[in-house]
Amino acid sequence: MSELLIDDADGVRTFTLNRPESFNAFTVALKEQLLTAVGETARDGSVRAVVLTGAGRAFCAGQDLKEHIGLLDAGDPAPLRTVEQHYNPLVKAIVAMPKPVIAAVNGTAAGAGASLAYACDLRIAATSAKFLMAFANVGLTADSGASWTLPRLIGHGRAMEMMLLAQPVGAEEALRIGMVNQVVPDGEALSTALELARRLAAGPTVAYAKIKEAMAFSGELAAALEVEARTQAEAGATADHKEAVAAFVAKRPAEFTGR
Repeated sequence: MSELLIDDADGVRTFTLNRPESFNAFTVALKEQLLTAVGETARDGSVRAVVLTGAGRAFCAGQDLKEHIGLLDAGDPAPLRTVEQHYNPLVKAIVAMPKPVIAAVNGTAAGAGASLAYACDLRIAATSAKFLMAFANVGLTADSGASWTLPRLIGHGRAMEMMLLAQPVGAEEALRIGMVNQVVPDGEALSTALELARRLAAGPTVAYAKIKEAMAFSGELAAALEVEARTQAEAGATADHKEAVAAFVAKRPAEFTGR
């Protein structure tokens, strides 16, 4: 079974993260598939708008920590390189995509999964959707562009609260603070996003591309991504991070030592 489903209709390409049994958490394979597909879509003139969603009950739970800890325990440095190799290029590709990208957030979006939604141009959330910046819970810092995208959506103070306290924000609160553009009943996020995407696909897509370019230029995304990559690598090398991931997999409380 493919971890990424791709569907084309009416000038709209839909990406569905397809690991429902793991809440669509990112494995290396899924990250690489999505990054390749997004790059190809940017160059495909037949695609005029993009929708990103998740299969099952979640949008995306972020990094697959079971795969992550397995690689860490094996002494594989790959987990500490994934920000630079996968997440940063993916966020850059979505932000620079010369066509509108809509996230259909059908359930929980956490960590890199939430960051992926923030990088999209518009977000349609189901009533049961929740957004969680859980990096601190596993001894890590922000990545996948969240230090740049989230404050631009909801402001520095609220973004800092989400980062430090790691408390979920429900769909209605997300709408109130500007994190999402629309909240719809459960089961309707994808259909609503597709309807909006078809409308945009019939519009002046060159103008949309120029709007996106101008909006992205108004801030220093590249600089933010560089800082995220460095600080995430530093946090990922701590004993606290390894303890947090081990505790998560073992379903026990983590014991942090500040090292």
